Amino acid sequence: MRCAVVATGLLLMLAGCGSSPPEPGPVFDNEGGAALTCMKHQPASPGARYTDPALRNTNEIFNVLRYYTANGNKPYCDRNPATGIDKEWAQLYLAQGAARSNVAPILNH
Repeated sequence: MRCAVVATGLLLMLAGCGSSPPEPGPVFDNEGGAALTCMKHQPASPGARYTDPALRNTNEIFNVLRYYTANGNKPYCDRNPATGIDKEWAQLYLAQGAARSNVAPILNH
């Protein structure tokens, strides 16, 4: 009887692990929405919270849109070109129907 209770508990734990939602990934760093003279590089690629329609959050997408509309033509503060990760975020911006001209410096390097 005791083994059956332990086995049932293990099965319930395993079932719970299989049904957990996927990790949505990092949150875009919009630098607090402050007025900027230069941008910081994004530390991580966009994750499911931006790319999976089932997990996408409109407010988080709007943060990306606002940021690049206001800052996408500004240089990076370290004076280095856009990284591959920065380009992924710029592509996400374009995928929302935003203007390429706002992120052209990011994509053209």
